[in-house]
Amino acid sequence: MVLFERAPAKINLSLDVLGKRDDGYHEVEMIMTAVDLADRVELYSVYGDMIEVSADNQYVPNDERNLAYKAALAFKNKYQINYGVRIEIEKNIPVSAGLGGGSSDAAAVLRGLNRMWSVGASLEELAELGAGIGSDVPFCIYSTTALGTGHGEKIRELAAPPPCFVILAKPNIGISTRSIFQKINIEEIMHPDTNEIIRALEEKNFSNLCANIGNALETVTFSLCPNVQHIKERMVQAGASGVLMSGSGPTVAGLVEHYSKAKRIYNGLRGFCDEVYIVQLLDRR
Repeated sequence: MVLFERAPAKINLSLDVLGKRDDGYHEVEMIMTAVDLADRVELYSVYGDMIEVSADNQYVPNDERNLAYKAALAFKNKYQINYGVRIEIEKNIPVSAGLGGGSSDAAAVLRGLNRMWSVGASLEELAELGAGIGSDVPFCIYSTTALGTGHGEKIRELAAPPPCFVILAKPNIGISTRSIFQKINIEEIMHPDTNEIIRALEEKNFSNLCANIGNALETVTFSLCPNVQHIKERMVQAGASGVLMSGSGPTVAGLVEHYSKAKRIYNGLRGFCDEVYIVQLLDRR
C-alpha cells in the first residue's frame, strides 16, 4: 500500500518573543500561514516492525534524526502499531530556511499514517502528538493560518489572509534556530502588534496586514548574517508591500497583490540570491 501526502512550507506573518520560560524554551507569539511550495511525502507499507526514511537531499538525514522518522516512531508508540513503513521525501522546500520543511514532513507523516493504518485520530490529537516532535509540527498538521503560542505548540486557527503573491528569497546559508534564540535580548528586540495583524486578517485588509507584519528575531539574525538584511532591503526598495524574515531565517518573504510586481521583484533578486520563488497562499477558506 502507498499513500501520498503534501507537506506545504509555512511563512511567518509575525513572530514575537515574550520571554524565557523555566523549561528553557522561549515564550513566543507568532502568526503563520501555509504557502504552495511543498515537499512530497510517500508512505509505503512494509513487512516488519521498522521505519525507513529516504530523502532526495544530501543535507537531510536518512535516519532517526529526521523529524519524519521521529513522527512515525511517535505515532507507532502512541497507537501501539507494529506495522512497518518506508518514508520517501521529495524535497522542494529549502533546508534550514525558516520555512518549516522538516516540521511539515513530520506532520505529513502523522496525517498519512493516520489514514494508512485507519487510526481515526483527530487533527487536534495529531497536533498534540506533533508537539513532542517539534514546535512547528502542530501548525503544520493544519497548514492553514493560525496563531501559535507557548513555544509554538498551542494553535488557534485564524481568518485566512487576503489573496496575494509571496516572493521567497533564501541566501546560500543555513540558520540554527537554537543559536538565534540563545542570543535574544528581550529588552532590545522589536515586538510586532499581533492583535493588529489578527484584525487585518479578519477584515481582509491587505495594506494593514503589510503595515504590521514583523519578526522579533530579525535583529539577531541580521547581526550574524548581514546578507539577510540586504535581501530584505532590496525587496522593500523593489516595491514589496510587506517584507519580513520567516522564522529564524534566512529566508525573507515579501507580500505583493499582483503577479506582475511579484515577477519584477523575483527577476531583480535572481542575480543576487541563490534560491528565489514566487508562491501563493494555500489558505483559501
